[in-house]
Amino acid sequence: MKPIFLLRLLALPLLLHFSLSAQTTGKDFMDNLPGHPRILLLKGGESGIKETVAADQTWKKLHGAVLEESGKITDLPLLQRIQTGRRLLSVSRECLRRVFYLSYAYRMTGEEKYLRRAEKEMLAVAAFSDWNPSHFLDVAEMTMAVAIGYDWLHAGLPEASRATIREAILKKGIEPSLQDKNNGWLKASHNWNQVCNAGMTYGALAIFEDQPRLARQIISRSIESIALPTQDYAPDGAYPEGYGYWGYGTSFHVMFNSAIEKLAGAGARLPENPGFFKTAAYLQNMTGPSGNAFNYSDSGADGEIQPAMFWFAKKGNDPSLLWVERDRLVKEKGEAYTRERLLPAALVWGSGISLARIPEPARKIWVGQGKNPVALMRTSWTDPDAIYVGLKAGSPAVNHGHMDVGSFIMEAGGVRWAMDFGMQEYNSLESKGIALWGKDQDAQRWQIFRYNNLTHNTLTVNGAHQLVNGYAKITSHGGKPGFMYATTDLSEIYKGQLASVRRGVAIADGQYVVVKDEYRSAGAGTIRWTMLTPAEVRITGKNEVELTKDGKKLIMRVQQPGKITLKTWSTDPPKDYDAPNPGTTLVGFEISVPANTGGEITVLLIPEKVKVTKKVVSLQDWSK
Repeated sequence: MKPIFLLRLLALPLLLHFSLSAQTTGKDFMDNLPGHPRILLLKGGESGIKETVAADQTWKKLHGAVLEESGKITDLPLLQRIQTGRRLLSVSRECLRRVFYLSYAYRMTGEEKYLRRAEKEMLAVAAFSDWNPSHFLDVAEMTMAVAIGYDWLHAGLPEASRATIREAILKKGIEPSLQDKNNGWLKASHNWNQVCNAGMTYGALAIFEDQPRLARQIISRSIESIALPTQDYAPDGAYPEGYGYWGYGTSFHVMFNSAIEKLAGAGARLPENPGFFKTAAYLQNMTGPSGNAFNYSDSGADGEIQPAMFWFAKKGNDPSLLWVERDRLVKEKGEAYTRERLLPAALVWGSGISLARIPEPARKIWVGQGKNPVALMRTSWTDPDAIYVGLKAGSPAVNHGHMDVGSFIMEAGGVRWAMDFGMQEYNSLESKGIALWGKDQDAQRWQIFRYNNLTHNTLTVNGAHQLVNGYAKITSHGGKPGFMYATTDLSEIYKGQLASVRRGVAIADGQYVVVKDEYRSAGAGTIRWTMLTPAEVRITGKNEVELTKDGKKLIMRVQQPGKITLKTWSTDPPKDYDAPNPGTTLVGFEISVPANTGGEITVLLIPEKVKVTKKVVSLQDWSK
């Protein structure tokens, strides 16, 4: 067992700030826990959800989708302990989805079929030999699943089933977290900390009356430990691990916060960083008019419903944060989102919010500094054909990072013209012996086709990789409607390859996009400029490319330098472990640069029917 004092010693500078809050909160609510149900939705909380559902057609649609999916779950085979590589995670996640949906359906309808099926699901996983503690995310999600079912359905479960489920939560969930070999996440600042602490806290709350001393220890430990990842949101809310892992780490962090606040009161002083409360704006701006996400690092591009956004909107009394979520729910059938395992939480947190009255967000540009700074800008929140641009700075060294510093994505006319591959499925690499998680400069991770700078919308110098330990921040930005922009200094990322390099990305006149690089060479060499696109590519002149997709056109025009040769590169996987990349092309050019000379690269991305006559000024003049 890891003593609490050791955890405090290891994270003392951070925990000193939060220790009083954690102790006060812990004493207040753990001495007066209500009976079951006590997790997330207290007894009687169903009435508020029912009123909201009855008054709003969009909520009614989502509520109905959860009930319909719960009915389908009752006909599925029970889960089995089938491990994929080193993970049981897919089984744990499906268990959480099933039990959460079924428990919600029972509490909303009282129909016995949901209760009995949830009981069977919990007993099935309770009979597993273990929940795979060597990959503790699996344990955390399974524990949360069973804890919700045990707590929400407590009154309707036979005592024999309760005893079996309690024992599984204790022996297969909580107790393995006390072993040093399984709990390194206590000192981590990434998503593992958030997911695992949330799962263990749910387990402890579920069986508190049976294991009060241990449960109190687990909850207090989590309140202290989960302070660590809040620092990763500083200062502005940009989440270092990107869109996909925001949906993972932040959602479980909110599941934790919400559960504690329900018991301790709305004024609970949980360990949080101001950046944590700003992160909902980051997530909202990460979605383009197409509905797809800016999928840098290990993320997919498909936009997803994010239940945690409803908690942030209510917590901050800012319904405009739900602009994207409301849009998804209105446009899609409810069943489109029933793979989201935390979906019932959206109905819990959204209780009392009218989706018919969501105001448009006030800002069209959002910039966040931090470990992985980003700038996100658009010409409109209401026009589906609006221009949208995302620029990423930061470092490849962050958790789940790629060599994508300086990369950008761009949309216009509802088409994503400049794209990012995002992640490759982990087991497809690990099963072939790839050391996926190395972060040294020569790590095998950087040999994966999708992960290095050669396949991102950034620069490559002499065929070399970006420097893993380099870092770039957003150096300036502006939000004037006629010229929205952001710049970043990439010099550390190319140290030893270039003497200096800066990149700026802008939306000019609300009509087209500018990507401008200003560099000074070190030795003589070659700079490669590339853009990844899903469009059909046709080189139409010495400095111009026509891109075509979905009946729309975009012109890529190289304004500087004057003499270039445009070309394309194949995206076919070069190694047998690389994923296929159908329907994509790398387009760009290479320039030879003498030693110790300066130069500029200016590329315009121009939607069809837009005429550009202005010359782009130097980056230092963008703020004027």
